[in-house]
Amino acid sequence: QAQLVESGGGLVQAGGSLRLSCAASGSILRINSMGWYRQAPGKQREFVAVIISAGGTNYADSVKGRFTVSRDNAKNTVYLQMNSLKPEDTAAYYCFAVLTTPTNKLKPENYWGQGTQVTVSS
Repeated sequence: QAQLVESGGGLVQAGGSLRLSCAASGSILRINSMGWYRQAPGKQREFVAVIISAGGTNYADSVKGRFTVSRDNAKNTVYLQMNSLKPEDTAAYYCFAVLTTPTNKLKPENYWGQGTQVTVSS
């Protein structure tokens, strides 16, 4: 079994910064991609950022230029550096990873973290 554990959420004033971390552990053969979604109260979960195994990245338009996704392959960890935070960034942030494990070698699967709350006050 594989699992993702997030950390780093909290309360910050508008214009401030936070860094989220997400560590993957368990029986993992390969991490194909890792990234972040978020869900604000009353809204659907939305894509934030992703980084693939080769290092390429993609971002939602709403966070481009403010957020940076990175990963430490040795630690199986993905990070989300969030700068110039706005009240509209307030949401629960969920880490995801597309993992190859001993039981899904032919079809890698999506795994999700439990979520970490980010609240930006105005």
